Amino acid sequence: MRIEDRIRDRLTAAFAPERLEVVNDSGRHAGHAGDDGSGESHFRVAIRAPQFAGMTRLARHRAVLAALGPELTGRIHALALDIDG
Repeated sequence: MRIEDRIRDRLTAAFAPERLEVVNDSGRHAGHAGDDGSGESHFRVAIRAPQFAGMTRLARHRAVLAALGPELTGRIHALALDIDG
């Protein structure tokens, strides 16, 4: 399963978001630092879920990273997050 799909699945399971967009930006970073040639190294995620309301920006980021887990985040070089509550 593609990393993009795994990100989507884990965030959907953890937060049941009202909005979720996962974009693979790896092609824009080909040849740059962190590009491992897999085509799955750089991602952008926009997510909106009620669970984030009242949380600080840092807490939101930590919640998303915890939902993805170390096995998945360890395979991603860059993850840009846009998180709304």
